[in-house]
Amino acid sequence: MGRSGIEAAPFALGTNVFGWTITEPVAFDILDEFTRSGFSLIDTADVYSTWFPGNKGGESETIIGHWIKKRKNRQDVVICTKVGKPMGPEKTGLSAKYIRQALDDSLMRLQTDYIDLYQSHDDDPHTPMEETLGVYTDLIREGKIRAIGASNFKADRLAASLAISKANGYARYETLQPAYNLYDRSIEKDLQPLCVREEIGILPYYGLASGFLTGKYRGPEDLGKSVRGRGIEKYLDARGMKILSALDEISKKYKTAPATIALAWLMARPAVVAPIASATNVQQLNDLLNAVKIELDAESIKILSLETDPVASAFRQT
Repeated sequence: MGRSGIEAAPFALGTNVFGWTITEPVAFDILDEFTRSGFSLIDTADVYSTWFPGNKGGESETIIGHWIKKRKNRQDVVICTKVGKPMGPEKTGLSAKYIRQALDDSLMRLQTDYIDLYQSHDDDPHTPMEETLGVYTDLIREGKIRAIGASNFKADRLAASLAISKANGYARYETLQPAYNLYDRSIEKDLQPLCVREEIGILPYYGLASGFLTGKYRGPEDLGKSVRGRGIEKYLDARGMKILSALDEISKKYKTAPATIALAWLMARPAVVAPIASATNVQQLNDLLNAVKIELDAESIKILSLETDPVASAFRQT
C-alpha cells in the first residue's frame, strides 16, 4: 500500500453492494468466506449506498461494523473507507471540519477506533489541499487513521498534492483508487506512470467493468439480468466484444472464469497492489479470489490487451 507499511493479500473486497443488492446475512457469509480464504482488504465508503431508495448512506459501513463486532476480528482486517461525496446538506467535500465529522461518523458505523486507509473519494477544488492534507496528518498523529489515499484524482492534481505533502511535512496519498479494467485504460497515459515513480499503490475499482467482464452480458437482451445492467450498455460495442472474445480464449486456456482472468490481468499491471471487486454470493467470490493463483504469460496478456502494449513493454524493459 504505497510507502505506508500496510500489507494485504492482492485482492480487495468491494462492498458497495452491501445494503443494496445483498442483505446483511449474505454480506456476513461473503465476509466470512473472504477472511477464511486468507484475505483481509475490505473497501467501503460512507456514501454506500445512498442511491438505493430508502437508504441515507452508511449502510455498507454499518453492516461491516456489525460483522466486526460479532466476529471480534478487527485486528485481522484492513478497513478502507472514503470521504467527500455528498452525504446530505453541507455534508460533502474535503474541508478539515467536515473530514473530522465524517470520520467520526464512519468510525461509529464501523464500530472501530481507527481506519487503516482513509481515502478522499473525489478531488475537492474548493478546499485548499494544504487544509485537507493538514487535517489528515493530524488524524494520523491522533491514531484515528493509519494512512491516506486518493480516489478519482487527475494526474496533475495528484502530483500537486504530493508536492504539497513533501514541502510541508504532511502525510501523502499512499494509494490511488481509479477506474481501471481491460476496457477502461485511460490511467495508463499519466496516472499509472506517476504512481510507479512515486511508489503509490493502485487499487482499481470497476475491475470487472460493472460486471461486463464476467461475460454474462453479451448483448442488449442481457442488460436486464441485474440492477446494474443499465450501466453496462456502453461496453457493448465492437471493442467490448473483442475483449469478451479474448477473455473466453484465455479463461478456457487457464480453465477458469472470465472474471478471474480479468482480475489476474489487472494484478499484473504496473503499480497495481489489489483490484477491487464485489460479489453477491460465495461462489462468485471464490471465482474472484482464484485470480491470485494465476500468473498470466506474456502472450495471454497481449491477447487480452488487444494490442502491443507500450506501457507494459516499457516497464518490462526497466
